[in-house]
Amino acid sequence: MRCGIDIGGTKVLGLAVDADPVEPVAHRLAPTIYEADSLIDTIIKMVSDLENDTCARIEVVGVGIAGIVDRSGTLRYSPNIPGVVDLPIRDILGEVLGRPVMVENDAASATWAEHRCGAGVGSDNVAFVGLGTGIGTGFVLDGVLHRGWHGFSGESGHMIIDKTGPTHITGAGGPWELTASGTGLTHLARRFAAEGRLASVLELAGSVDEIHGRHIQESVDSGATDVVALLEEFARDVGIGLANLIHILDPEIIVIGGGLVDLGRPLLDAIRCHTASFVLGGEHRPAAEIRPARLGSRSAAIGAALLAADLAAT
Repeated sequence: MRCGIDIGGTKVLGLAVDADPVEPVAHRLAPTIYEADSLIDTIIKMVSDLENDTCARIEVVGVGIAGIVDRSGTLRYSPNIPGVVDLPIRDILGEVLGRPVMVENDAASATWAEHRCGAGVGSDNVAFVGLGTGIGTGFVLDGVLHRGWHGFSGESGHMIIDKTGPTHITGAGGPWELTASGTGLTHLARRFAAEGRLASVLELAGSVDEIHGRHIQESVDSGATDVVALLEEFARDVGIGLANLIHILDPEIIVIGGGLVDLGRPLLDAIRCHTASFVLGGEHRPAAEIRPARLGSRSAAIGAALLAADLAAT
C-alpha cells in the first residue's frame, strides 16, 4: 500500500492507493495548520489513520506540498503556508515513520499523476497548469519530471507578465497568477460588475464585494451571456502565460487543472483560442493540445504516491 498526501493552503488530503492509483481505497481530510510541528503531526496521524482504514501497512509515503521544495525534501518557503519555512519534511518523516518518504511540490506531483494516468497519458512532453487560488505548474520533458538545479522548477505563476502591474502577496509586481488564477478571475469579475457589465453574477452575489468563484460558476452553468466577455478577457491573460511556456518548453500537451477547469468548455475554448494567437509562428508549427485534467482534486496526492513508489523501486 502506498500513501499520497497533498498539503495545500487550507486542507490536507491523504489517499491510500494500491495497484491502481486512479482509484484510491481510502482517504482522509484535515485542515492545514500553519505551524511546523503541528503540520508534521497531521501527516503522521494521517498515515496511521489510513493504515487503520485499510488494515494494511503503508510501505511508502509521498507528500506534495504547495511551496518551494528542494531536492532534499525540505520545504524552503510557501506563500500559502505562512510561518513554515526551511522544514526538512522528508528527513523528519523518514525518521519517525521508518519507511521511504518522497516530498515534492504539489503541482509537480499533479503533473506526474496526469502524465502517468491522467490527461497526459501517451505523451513524454506534458505541461501541467493548475488554475486555482494561484497558479501551479509542472513539466514532464522527454518522459522525465523536470525539477531544475535545486528542485524549484515549475513556479511559472510567479513569472512577471506586467512589471507595472499590482503587487502580489510575495512583493513582486505583475506576476502571471495575479490575473490568470482563480483570485484574478474574482477580481476581474468584481471590476466588470462595478462597471455594470456582469449583472447575472452581481444578482447572484448581492454586492460587488461578495462576488466569488461560485457565483461565476453558477452564471456559466445558467447560460448567462454577459459572462462570456468576462471569460474572454480572463482567458487572454491565461493564454499569455501558456504561450510563454510553449515558446520555452514546446510541450505536446498542456493539461489544465485546478478548480477553474470546472468552468468547462466556454473557458477552455477561449484559452485555446487566445493561446494560439500569442504563439510565435503558430500557423507553421503543430499546436500544443490543451486538455482538461482527468484526476481533479486527487491529482497531487496520487502523483505523490506514484513518486514515492518510484523512489522505493530504485
